[in-house]
Amino acid sequence: MNTYIYIQQIDLLWVSFFLFIIGICGVLLNRKNLILILVSVEILLLSVNLNFLVFSVLMDDIYGQIFSIYILTVAAAESAIGLAILVAFYKLRGTISIKSMNLLKG
Repeated sequence: MNTYIYIQQIDLLWVSFFLFIIGICGVLLNRKNLILILVSVEILLLSVNLNFLVFSVLMDDIYGQIFSIYILTVAAAESAIGLAILVAFYKLRGTISIKSMNLLKG
């Protein structure tokens, strides 16, 4: 394998690592805004996708790319359903505050 391509893949792994750290910090440090938590979860999923793609190219197989497409599909469905729940909750309660989410317990 070409050394230049290998260095580029290592750089992409670092980008994936930093995206994952940003996503974890967004989920753990943000306790007020639910939309930012959903965005942080999306960043986590995209960092995992980038990781799968880099290792798929590195190992010269297609399974990582196929799995990446599945993860993108699940992430899109999660965003649509999450935002639909937020809109319904806002119509019901008038706010999307995390503090009022304990009212959803059944």
